[in-house]
Amino acid sequence: QVQLVESGGGSVQTGESLRLSCEISGYTVPKYCLAWYRQTPGKEREAVAAIDRDGFKRYLHAVKGRFTISTDITKTILYLEMNTLKPDDTAMYYCAADKGIKYCTEETPWYEYGDWGPGTQVTVSS
Repeated sequence: QVQLVESGGGSVQTGESLRLSCEISGYTVPKYCLAWYRQTPGKEREAVAAIDRDGFKRYLHAVKGRFTISTDITKTILYLEMNTLKPDDTAMYYCAADKGIKYCTEETPWYEYGDWGPGTQVTVSS
């Protein structure tokens, strides 16, 4: 059974940085799509960044150039480096994994992912 646990969220000022981590266990490297999503109250969960099975990375347009998705060498820790944070980045951030998605991008709907972490809150104040 795949388990994911996020950490690294917090409260920062505009322009500051955070690095989120997601520890992943119980899955078969590298057959999974891995992604970060975020959600604010009343809005649908949206993909922020994704890494597909071949290692290609895709980003939500609003975070391109500011956020970087990566994994450690064992691919059991997923990172999201977030720089130049803005108040609009305030959300609950979730990591997700799925082995059934053939091509995962920033447009992959959240409901296509089968495994999720509980989330970590990021709050950016102006």
